[in-house]
Amino acid sequence: MESTTVIEERHITDKNEIEGLGVKDLFFKYVRFLPVFILSLAVALFGAYIYLRYATPIYRASGTILIKNNQTGGGQSSDTKLNQLFLNDGVQNIQNEIEVLKSKPLMQRVVDTLQLQVSYYAVGKIKSPNIYKQGPFLLKVFKLADSAKSFSLSVKFFNNSQFTVNDEKTHFGFGELFENRYGVFKLDRNYFTGLGKEYTVNWKPTKQVASEFAAGIAVTPKPGTGILQISLETTNPRMSSDIINQLMVEYGEQTKEEKNKEARQTLSFIDIRLDTLQNEIDDIQRVILNLKRKYNLIVPDAQMQTYMDNITESQKGINEQRLQMNIASMIEDYLKDKQNEFNTVPSPLTLSDPSLSGFILEYNKSQLERKRLIDANVPLNNPLVKENEDLIEKLRTNILQSIHNIKSSVNVTVNTLAGRSSLAESQIKLLPSQLKELADIQTRLKSKTDLYEFLMGRREETSISLASTTPNSKIIDQAFASSAPVKPNKRSIQLLAILVGIGLPALFIFMLEVVNDKVSTRYDIEKITPAPILGEIGHSYADTALVVNKTNRGMVAEQFRIIRSNLQYVLNKIEKPVILVTSSFSGEGKSFVTTNLGAVLALAGKKTVIIEFDIRKPKIITGLGLSKRSGVTNYILGKADIEDLPVLVPGYDNLFVISCGPVPPNPSELLLESRVDELFKRLNEIFDVILIDTAPVGMVSDGMTLGKFANCTLYIVRQGHTYKKQIALIDEFYREGKLPKVSIIINDVKVKPGYGYYGYGRYGYG
Repeated sequence: MESTTVIEERHITDKNEIEGLGVKDLFFKYVRFLPVFILSLAVALFGAYIYLRYATPIYRASGTILIKNNQTGGGQSSDTKLNQLFLNDGVQNIQNEIEVLKSKPLMQRVVDTLQLQVSYYAVGKIKSPNIYKQGPFLLKVFKLADSAKSFSLSVKFFNNSQFTVNDEKTHFGFGELFENRYGVFKLDRNYFTGLGKEYTVNWKPTKQVASEFAAGIAVTPKPGTGILQISLETTNPRMSSDIINQLMVEYGEQTKEEKNKEARQTLSFIDIRLDTLQNEIDDIQRVILNLKRKYNLIVPDAQMQTYMDNITESQKGINEQRLQMNIASMIEDYLKDKQNEFNTVPSPLTLSDPSLSGFILEYNKSQLERKRLIDANVPLNNPLVKENEDLIEKLRTNILQSIHNIKSSVNVTVNTLAGRSSLAESQIKLLPSQLKELADIQTRLKSKTDLYEFLMGRREETSISLASTTPNSKIIDQAFASSAPVKPNKRSIQLLAILVGIGLPALFIFMLEVVNDKVSTRYDIEKITPAPILGEIGHSYADTALVVNKTNRGMVAEQFRIIRSNLQYVLNKIEKPVILVTSSFSGEGKSFVTTNLGAVLALAGKKTVIIEFDIRKPKIITGLGLSKRSGVTNYILGKADIEDLPVLVPGYDNLFVISCGPVPPNPSELLLESRVDELFKRLNEIFDVILIDTAPVGMVSDGMTLGKFANCTLYIVRQGHTYKKQIALIDEFYREGKLPKVSIIINDVKVKPGYGYYGYGRYGYG
């Protein structure tokens, strides 16, 4: 039970060590490229500095405007509704107002007011800043060759008063007219700023400039209110603020102009009607005067007066009804006229019928809404326009139907009053016909006079409204020029440069690691297999394969001595061990490790023999500089005695080597012979340690065949040479026990930043 606990604790410790090793490995892999990171970061920050130094700054200006909501309550008089009808005092659609503020026609008014067709730039070595209202001169345009075409003028000054245009030879002065292929111009001096060497003046048509600025206008409504925030970004802070402020002013002026236009249209209609009525009244008054003179009618009889009073009352009612009839007829004629199809009803008249007044109010609101959409360049085939036109037609039909109903009602009332008047007239049949004729004419005069007075009152109300017209908006906050640009953002650019400066080298290193499929670190092995790593052997710069001797205390020799010490824990006090040395494929240093491991064991007083069992590609005898002689294959075939096989390595008292002998055509089958068992039995009696240098187990099965004679297996992995996928093969041999006590030796470890910590440095030789 205690043994199990110790194993579990050791497993947890090893796991934590591997995980910690992975973090360190990752750190050292990147920290060894520290100069690259520093250089990349410096280049990125320098690039950011250059960009920030020479990038054109963008400035933003914002203003706030309130769109007034003129909606009134339902308990309004007919006169108030009439005023709303002709002065457009209705509910404002915020979305429509946003489109108007962003429209090109409104921006054209701003461009014309601020003269933004002309832009000025001071030419520099790298960039040319916009010097709106800050330049030393102003361009005056007297004539344009083509007003629809943009052009540019290059102005170069030779002194404080002389300049050339577009590199022409002729010199001009301030206030002097000059002509070129673009038109006739003049430069006026602005003494508030100093004079530079070279400037560029650009001229663009109003529509083009308005289109560019209108596209940059951003209008953001504040939820639940009629407040709109208008913002614009340009290359000059003062230009941004001036455009926003002028845009809000022009918007208010445009709404005032629309209201005034409607009021003037109403006044024009009333004036025409008043002139007509005045002529009719004058004609009737002349007729009355002529009748009185003709019949000498001065004071009527009292009875006549009574009857006339009755008739007058009836006629008064009839006149009131006829007034309603006349108003209804005028509105009906106006609506039926195709020329007025999309015009408001230009009359301040009203009828006593509340439903008709409501229809007229809605009709005029729809007409004005359509006009605003058209003015905002909304196409006629736009669904909003079509929907508005359908509503207008529906309201026109409702108005005409209401007028028809009113006329019918008026006719009934007139007939009733006429009957009452006829009854009074029957009472005065005996009165002179002259009085009756005079009474009829006076009744007509009364009707015309009442209508004239009504129109005069409406004319005064409309004139007052025209004089007191206010815009539908109110400027809350004006835009102000800011010296701090919104683009480019210095902090964001610098942060991006830092990220790029660090990220690009890190990405490059990561990609190198991704495409690297060979073993680079100890951690590459430990994360795939739990097989123990017996030690690491550094890169040997010696000319000979055998680097271990009595006097050599170099790094590689000491590493072999460390491996010799670690072997004690693997062999577990086996007196005469047999050690199998193999690898995944050729070139991993298997023969080099076997030779030097035999030497270090021999120096420890162990009588050691190295058997060259890599029959296909033997290297040990050649590496030691020994001549070829009878070897293992000769013995297996019965052509040599075992006493003749071991050869003493010169310079070593206890190190022997047995060559492989001639290479047979069937090496794998040859190893299955019974004499191989006899060979190991005899050698075990003679030597203290047997080292088997076998063929790569990843390529042939020789190593697995010889594994039954070995007490442990040393599996050679070469840094930068062995593929990571080959480590899975080692793990298979370790877990399934196909080879005895598999331990790993990492060969050809090169000391460099990022790797030394797990290599020799692990044992104090970094």
